[in-house]
Amino acid sequence: MKIYKKGDKKLLNAWAFYDWANSVYPLVISTAIFPIFYGIITDDYLLIAGYSIKSTALVTYISTIAFFLLVIITPILSGVADYTGNKKFFMKLFCYTGSFSCIMLYNFDIETLETGLFFYFIALIGFWCSLVFYNSYLPDIAKKNQQDYISAKGYSMGYVGSVILLFVIILMVNFPEFFSISAVSNIPAEIMAMKYSFVMVGIWWFLFSQYSFYHLPGKDYYLSKKDSNRKISKNIIFNGFNELVSVLIILKKKPVLKTFLLSFFIYSIALQTVILVATYFGESEVNWSTEEKTSGLIISILIIQLIAVLGSVLAAFFSKRIGNLNTLIFFNILWSGLCIYGYFVHEPIQFYIAAGFVGFAMGGIQSLSRSTFSKFLPKTRNTTSFFSFYDIAQKLSIVIGTFLFATIDQITGSMRSAIIFFLIFFVAGAIILIRLNIKINKNLMA
Repeated sequence: MKIYKKGDKKLLNAWAFYDWANSVYPLVISTAIFPIFYGIITDDYLLIAGYSIKSTALVTYISTIAFFLLVIITPILSGVADYTGNKKFFMKLFCYTGSFSCIMLYNFDIETLETGLFFYFIALIGFWCSLVFYNSYLPDIAKKNQQDYISAKGYSMGYVGSVILLFVIILMVNFPEFFSISAVSNIPAEIMAMKYSFVMVGIWWFLFSQYSFYHLPGKDYYLSKKDSNRKISKNIIFNGFNELVSVLIILKKKPVLKTFLLSFFIYSIALQTVILVATYFGESEVNWSTEEKTSGLIISILIIQLIAVLGSVLAAFFSKRIGNLNTLIFFNILWSGLCIYGYFVHEPIQFYIAAGFVGFAMGGIQSLSRSTFSKFLPKTRNTTSFFSFYDIAQKLSIVIGTFLFATIDQITGSMRSAIIFFLIFFVAGAIILIRLNIKINKNLMA
């Protein structure tokens, strides 16, 4: 394996290509096909341990538990990765675990609900754990003036690649006979096509990740020869928590970075939750006709993904002209408006319009949040700890967000009340960013 210099275009492109590989998971499993599949095979309410629970609330609670576990294990993994210098090993481990679990979702059925939800749970763990190590490579391989662009390029490649696979899946679902997909027992051909799509996601994720793994640096890049055989001890296992404490201490001396993280944490409570539940909302709250429901939802997801490419590119463009913080403030205000609009969405055409704006706002705020955090980091080679802190802030926000959403959904019986509630977090995030921007500008003028 060739060792590249920081900023090498081939290395940057190989890093960004992992987005092409892994983005089929959040699109097909988290956002598009699996939520539709889940809505078809389950009733509105399920009996779990003698308790009636809304099916949408159940899958959201599963996500909450997964993200809570991620909050606990991420520091351990980051500590071990930093000590051994082997980010690539852990990135591979969770990539392969996630891709295998996606393949196993083929067996998901109402009779095997618990097993199916288990593999849904493990796939989620695999995806998000691999991202910890993937994101932490960014400041190691890219110069500061490259980070906005390459972060946006990664997201853009992910959106495009996942849309290509989704387009094939759409054809499979709508024209199963063309792909020689037929009904099996009592399972319609359309549902069988969805099951095959889960297998395709796993294979796609595994195969395309190999290009990134070939070029991304291994432990020789981070450790000297005398340190290359470091052994893992009990102290090292808990080193990640110690590193997080160290990061917390550093944050006290870095008010700009600390305030940005606070804002990111608050608006991520709403952002990540809305992204996770958007299709479930469309499946259960929009007045689709029987014939157009499946195709309508998939078209909505396509709209989101394609416009997200534009959103991520324009975010990088405007960040150069008006600054990262001003651009993020704009996106938070846009998301606030979308929460209000979403409460009144009932008809398919309204959902299509919402999908367009969601795609633009999603693509912009995600890529720019990652690169803005990277820019604010102090000079260090121990970037995994900082990105672990960033990642834990994101995951904690999802734990809070999904728990609140599922609880409001369960109590009110409607996802609309939960959507309007999340307006609060986008407004609060924008206010904190505005105050931070004012403070930075004052310091520059002083």
